[in-house]
Amino acid sequence: MIREFIAGGGIMWFLLACAILGLAIFFERLYTLYMKMRLNAKTFVAKLIQTIDKDGIEAGINLCAKTPSPVARVLKPILELEKANKPRAVMEDALVRTGTQELGFLDRGMALMAGLTTVAPFFGFLGTVTGMIRAFAAVAAVGEVEPTVVASGIAEALITTKWGLIIAAPLAIIHIIFSGRINGYTRDMETAATQLLDYLEAKRGGKC
Repeated sequence: MIREFIAGGGIMWFLLACAILGLAIFFERLYTLYMKMRLNAKTFVAKLIQTIDKDGIEAGINLCAKTPSPVARVLKPILELEKANKPRAVMEDALVRTGTQELGFLDRGMALMAGLTTVAPFFGFLGTVTGMIRAFAAVAAVGEVEPTVVASGIAEALITTKWGLIIAAPLAIIHIIFSGRINGYTRDMETAATQLLDYLEAKRGGKC
């Protein structure tokens, strides 16, 4: 691998930067989306409603505050407004604002990952161009085509293309998987918020 890095020329440094950045985003998103956010939104909202039925709104607010999850952070303002006896329209406005913030948290780094899947092959193809330029320059310098003359330039061209695709392809697959996870969690949050709003409206006797 070290030999290929050296043979690939200066473009390999850009590809290395793409690989390191991609790995950093991958591990951060993996931890956030699959470890930190293991909470099931449907289960949580059911538990939250049971808590409110048993111990009141304040207990529901405390449960949300103790739960480190986007769904809990989205539902907490709704309960605080319910405690203040605010109408449903105000709760829905707060839901939109909080939901936008949490969506930004869920989506963090995903745009950069998508960009890397595009940029890495471009760097690889740039290495292809520079490698071929070197090969043809070597041929021009000696005046004849000899395998040993053009070998280093062609090697640079193929190595950078190879590594550009090796970096981009896994990142593209990971981006698709993580995007699906984010979309699913977002839908769960929306469903949970709607269930809570409907429950609070029914609890008020339809006077929200």
